[in-house]
Amino acid sequence: MPAQDAVEQYLVARRAAKPSPHTVAAYRRDLNSVLALVARERGCRVRDVALADLEAGVLRSAFADFATERAASSVVRAWSTWNGFFGFWVSERVVGGNPMSAVPRPRVRPSGPKPLMGEDTPERLLEALARGARRARDPWPERDLAVLALALLTGMRSAEMLSLRVESVGGRAGERRIRVVGKGGGERVLPIEVPLEVLLEAYLASRRHRFGVVRGADPLLVDNRGQGLRRGGLQYLVRQCYKHAGVHDRVARGTLVHALRHTFATRLAEDGASVSEIMHLLGHASVSSSQAYIEVTARAQREAAGSNRTYGVVRRLVAEGGGEGGVGEVVGG
Repeated sequence: MPAQDAVEQYLVARRAAKPSPHTVAAYRRDLNSVLALVARERGCRVRDVALADLEAGVLRSAFADFATERAASSVVRAWSTWNGFFGFWVSERVVGGNPMSAVPRPRVRPSGPKPLMGEDTPERLLEALARGARRARDPWPERDLAVLALALLTGMRSAEMLSLRVESVGGRAGERRIRVVGKGGGERVLPIEVPLEVLLEAYLASRRHRFGVVRGADPLLVDNRGQGLRRGGLQYLVRQCYKHAGVHDRVARGTLVHALRHTFATRLAEDGASVSEIMHLLGHASVSSSQAYIEVTARAQREAAGSNRTYGVVRRLVAEGGGEGGVGEVVGG
């Protein structure tokens, strides 16, 4: 069987789990990227690579090349995709074993939340977008402001935002809710307060002015041609908004859209939200993911308390007092 055919058949089989289109696109990208490296390793065309050619040694070489061009997290994701691919074909009794067990998988340290840096950054970002359109060939300030506000006020993942439909927003005026399809097809419903509702309505009004009728089944977020916004387009839009607001240096490398999600979650924790509340709003499958925001916030609070100037006085008194009973004598004196 040609390896390319095996990839497409595997992706068809995966549809039973109802993955999002963006997840399927990521699977296809990871499989085809490594497959191209296998073809290069063998000195042939991709369509000439057979499933039987995908042996451990060839895959090790392909993944070694793949790792020179990708971050460790991307290599881990591709490794998992290929592991699932071979697991499927083993279960179908087409291949005798899974060669991925012989392909090294990089270790990735779990990273903590990376919100936007600077206490006033979210406000500065939104205010800059509200004051004037960013530089662009076809400025659309209502759309830009709605996208950034939606991310900052709901904490959705980029894939979740891109999968939204106009009809995903429902409920009575003043009590709107948005239905989100998360990882693995799980759904959650998020509340929308009036200010965000107003921004979304202004955006949709500007969209009707640009393109005419807006239907419920249409993508909620669109590009300047009226087509559903894609991952690259969303990243570009967010990056340009950061530059427009002058906060591009306050974004951790490699986060972009995810920094908005982390900012949402961090502020929830700072304002006293419980782990279960954060878990629901972010669509986390495990408590540990949500707990990270609580722990980071607690650490930040301790550091802030420790920087209190009065602590400086106490530290000096302790240092000067020295010895047993010294502190009491200094303070009492």
